[in-house]
Amino acid sequence: MFVDEITIEAKAGRGGDGVVRWRQEKFVDKGGPWGGNGGRGGDVYMRAVRDLGLLSRYTGAKAFVAGNGESGATKSKKGEQGGDLVIDVPVGATVTDMKRGFVYQFNTEGETHKILKGGIGGLGNEHFKSATNRSPDTAVKGKSGDAGMFKIELSLIVDAGVIGFPNAGKSTLLNALTHARSRVGAYPFTTTEPHLGDLYGYILADVPGLIEGASHGKGLGHKFLRHIQKTKMLVHCISLEEADLEKAYETIRNELSTFDETLLLKRELIVLTKADLGEKEDSEGKKKRFQELGKEVTVVSAETGEGIKELSEYLVRTFEHSTEKNS
Repeated sequence: MFVDEITIEAKAGRGGDGVVRWRQEKFVDKGGPWGGNGGRGGDVYMRAVRDLGLLSRYTGAKAFVAGNGESGATKSKKGEQGGDLVIDVPVGATVTDMKRGFVYQFNTEGETHKILKGGIGGLGNEHFKSATNRSPDTAVKGKSGDAGMFKIELSLIVDAGVIGFPNAGKSTLLNALTHARSRVGAYPFTTTEPHLGDLYGYILADVPGLIEGASHGKGLGHKFLRHIQKTKMLVHCISLEEADLEKAYETIRNELSTFDETLLLKRELIVLTKADLGEKEDSEGKKKRFQELGKEVTVVSAETGEGIKELSEYLVRTFEHSTEKNS
């Protein structure tokens, strides 16, 4: 099961207690206070890793807790610091501290943020020794560490997002291009979670089908739209079975605009799918109509393989050019 949103509870370690101890050694008269300070509690960190399925393993987890600091000891020995805790999150995650309002972005592998601070250790009685108080019998307990609830939302960082109406052939196309194993069926909403495929080192995401009103939660809702916010380009699939291709195209574009207007600025390739179900002359005519509107468009059939090799080569060239520009 793919999980892209979860809330977890985390707590930093409690500081160790300071202690009251007395120096009691042979030949040492009135040795005085000898109690050590407590160690500080462990901190909590979050770190980005390349594991998109990670959040699913947190669904049944209890609270994440860092180690407590140890209490002080005799001979003024300070307690050991509690062990830090590192919580891994997938690259592309946005983490919101629901108590303090802080927001952390994890866009690169290894990126790490401290989210909770461990409690300070208490003071032992030696700390309170002074010229006027040579035998203090006071010690201070350690402080509790920070605690909080954290909402983790994953936005996939991929090279291309494959979008379109339900049953537009997105999963079939992803499988044909990348040998992915997206579930395919002749009914809407076969895909209920994003699927990924590797095209010569570049990642494509098959985003669950959008419908009119998706940006307001209709159908599978807008929760999947965020997965195309960080893509380099959009592969917009339109089935040649559609009675009105232009209307289907504009419906999806309107949903993108309603959710995030910047999505319309991304490079877009229109892929007319299921070419095997109609006449070639008809599909070429529909392709030409989009070209006249200034759109990049191609025609494919995942069933017969028509246009798949050419589309694969086009995508790789596009990704390579984008990488060169950003390097």
